[in-house]
Amino acid sequence: MAARTVPPRPRRGRLPLRAKLTGSMVVLLTVVCLIVGVVSELALDLFLTRQIDQQLSAAAGRSLVFASNARPNGGPPPQDLGQHPLGQNVGTVSGTFSGRQLVHDDSISEHGGRLYLTPDQQAVMLSVPADGKPHTLSFDDLGEYRLMALPVAGTSDVVVTGLPMKPVTDTLLTVGLILFGVAAAGVLGAAFLGAFAVRRTLRPLERVAATAGRVTELPLDRGQVALSIRVPEGDTDPRTEVGQVGSALNLMLGHVAQALEARHDSEIRVRQFVADASHELRTPLAAIRGYAELAARGSALVPPDVAHSMGRIQSEAVRMTALVEDLLLLARLDAGRPLDVRDVDLTRLVADAVGDARVAGRGHRWLLELPPDPVLVHGDVQRLHQVLANLLANARTHTPPGTTVVTALARSADGSAVLTVTDDGPGIAPDLLPDVFERFARGDSSRSRQAGSTGLGMAIASAVVVAHHGTIEVHSRPGRTEFAVRIPVAVPAQRVHSIGTTRPQLGTGS
Repeated sequence: MAARTVPPRPRRGRLPLRAKLTGSMVVLLTVVCLIVGVVSELALDLFLTRQIDQQLSAAAGRSLVFASNARPNGGPPPQDLGQHPLGQNVGTVSGTFSGRQLVHDDSISEHGGRLYLTPDQQAVMLSVPADGKPHTLSFDDLGEYRLMALPVAGTSDVVVTGLPMKPVTDTLLTVGLILFGVAAAGVLGAAFLGAFAVRRTLRPLERVAATAGRVTELPLDRGQVALSIRVPEGDTDPRTEVGQVGSALNLMLGHVAQALEARHDSEIRVRQFVADASHELRTPLAAIRGYAELAARGSALVPPDVAHSMGRIQSEAVRMTALVEDLLLLARLDAGRPLDVRDVDLTRLVADAVGDARVAGRGHRWLLELPPDPVLVHGDVQRLHQVLANLLANARTHTPPGTTVVTALARSADGSAVLTVTDDGPGIAPDLLPDVFERFARGDSSRSRQAGSTGLGMAIASAVVVAHHGTIEVHSRPGRTEFAVRIPVAVPAQRVHSIGTTRPQLGTGS
């Protein structure tokens, strides 16, 4: 069991596909409506302007005829006749200019009454070139006008006629508001309908994602896995993109299921081989140890180098025996062999294990913290003792003399028994930390070994804790390394007087 790792946090600002598709559709529709609205306004403006120009050309012709009749044969400029050309619309401005002087004012107000041009208005009209073409100019108080200047035949007079642009601008504004309202309603309605359509369209993809999510929840890293989860047949139509994804996922799951089955078969064969080999090695190793011990009794009768060799044979045989026993235990745990489960008082177990560690590691400082009440769990007392012994041996062998090792037992808020072994040694290298509970994991020089190690102690501790439905974690930094074991308790916290155990007080040993 490896140390817990924190999964990477999802990046902010990422939107789901449903939101992206709906947003893209709304933006595209908004751009289309904007283009249609602008083009419609420009086309309508051009059409209305041409219509005004036609009306202006007719109005200018009437004003020219009226001015020519008012001054026959090039006679003197007429005085104000108090009349207007027939057929002129309200709001029409018209004046006959001789040089820079207004000789006749034919303007009509927007209410149909007489309109007298001010000097500023006359100056604007005089600025219109007499080319017979419409020009757009602005009167400060009357607004924009479309103006046309025509010369009077046989004279130097110029007739300037203008029509207001206000009807055009009012029409454009009204049509623009209507287009905006219709477009806004259309975009809003399309957003709701599009969101519904996109959600409905992406439901098969959601089902495919849900299938993949259920697969990720399976423990694929160990044991036999029955990978029977598949994408529904309705979501595997190869004629659709989602169907192609679903079909590919089903094909991949089939390959993964075959690979997992092959891996499990290989693991079974390896475990069986390890168990058989370990079991078969116990007999010759016992014989080697027996003969080595027998030879050691007569070490005084053999040369010193032979006695030394026999001693080495005996020590290595002991080490190999421990390795074989550890491998056999792991093989049994992997095979799911039942434990000898009974009520275990962790308080007494911890006290005994720390006492043994204090004797084995006199160069370390051992501290013990126990709760006032016994902590009972359902478990195998021998295996739990082995877990604690391995943790204490790990702290002893991988830290220098003088290191303080604190063993604490407590009950957590969720009712679990929490056992921690903490030391203030140099810590575990960050690159080794994720593999602490792997088999044959070895520490580097920062936690140098003073005694031989098989590299299986933490793996055995992890396997035993998992067999007890518990968890084991490690947190390490320079100056502090903590192993934490959590195991479900057997009974609620209470004083148990029937277990006669002497509570060691918090103390130190050297």
